[in-house]
Amino acid sequence: CNNDKKEGKKEDNTPATGTTDTKKPAAMPELDSATKAKNWEMYMTPSDVHKMMAKWDGNWDAEATFYAPGKPEMKSKSSVVNKMIFDGRYQETSFNGEMMGMPFLGKSTTAYDNHKKQFITTWIDNMGSGMMIMQGPWDEASKTMNLTGKTMDPETGQEMDARETFKIVDDNTQEMDMFVMMPDGKEFKMMNIKFTRKK
Repeated sequence: CNNDKKEGKKEDNTPATGTTDTKKPAAMPELDSATKAKNWEMYMTPSDVHKMMAKWDGNWDAEATFYAPGKPEMKSKSSVVNKMIFDGRYQETSFNGEMMGMPFLGKSTTAYDNHKKQFITTWIDNMGSGMMIMQGPWDEASKTMNLTGKTMDPETGQEMDARETFKIVDDNTQEMDMFVMMPDGKEFKMMNIKFTRKK
């Protein structure tokens, strides 16, 4: 060939096939120190959403119903304690009950990220060894968190896309529904929990 280009380069200066693209991500905007301090203070200061969460503190009864295709419904009851931690920045929730005739222990944390304007929740329990993380916005009109994430199917060892709604019915009643995406691409409601504040 009468190609006088140097091997390994192109005229447009893009990397040749087989080379590593070393393009750097766009730089973050440079902020002055006062703006940075203001942003950090806003990020760490409990907001009106955190004050709303604090109203959920206390002792609750939880009645859960679990659903599985082709299987009968399974019920579970737990005592639940909600407690704001880290000076009102997060809510810790502890479950103590039974499931399938065995003791059941679970713990979740709920955060509201002031920068993202999103709720983030974590969940662990003694019926598994992983952690479920969900994230999503608050809908003020329906008083509902709309969360998405992934959950592990302990029977197949496969992760599934999951969606959760957590609705504040009134000061003494809450309801959670969880849905998963089945292999056929259809959404299936796998769990409902009704929370009632203890008197």
